[in-house]
Amino acid sequence: MIREARLSDVEQIIPLIMIILKDMELEFLLKHGEEKVTEILREGFRDETFRYGYKRAVVLEEDDEILGVAFGYMEHEEAIIDLPLTDVFSRMGIDESEKMFHDKEASPEEWYLDSLAVRADQRGKGIGARLLEALPNFAKQQGADRIGLNVDKENPRAKKLYHRVGFETDGLVTISNHLYDHMSLYLD
Repeated sequence: MIREARLSDVEQIIPLIMIILKDMELEFLLKHGEEKVTEILREGFRDETFRYGYKRAVVLEEDDEILGVAFGYMEHEEAIIDLPLTDVFSRMGIDESEKMFHDKEASPEEWYLDSLAVRADQRGKGIGARLLEALPNFAKQQGADRIGLNVDKENPRAKKLYHRVGFETDGLVTISNHLYDHMSLYLD
């Protein structure tokens, strides 16, 4: 079943977010370590505004287990999605001026697929494709007529999946010192 995430999903979703952050070789993660970043994500997940807040996610669930998750937001929200971390950082003794993410990722006027992650033991079973197929409805509910994403140049398997569900490459961006292809899917 594909559904919107709930607050109660936090413990199953945080490890999926960590997959993405590790793959990105995120500087913030390298500096603060997995334990602290996990704690930060757990706090942020409760905030609807946060990039990885529960209201920004859809999950694929089977037998009460979350097998995959997708997070996204409208491009015009990008300026606010990490603001909830200011309070979290303050409570955890991290300099409030520090940032987890530095680069703008979304292109103008798109619903941006920030992250898509599938549990390691469930990869190759179509979970990612099923989540991608559910995203147009989720994005349309937020007023989108286009979904955008960035796929690492070093991840041709993911790019092939995005092409298979209708995304087209339309640009190149650098995020956290990695090259990514920007891809778009126009919604009916």
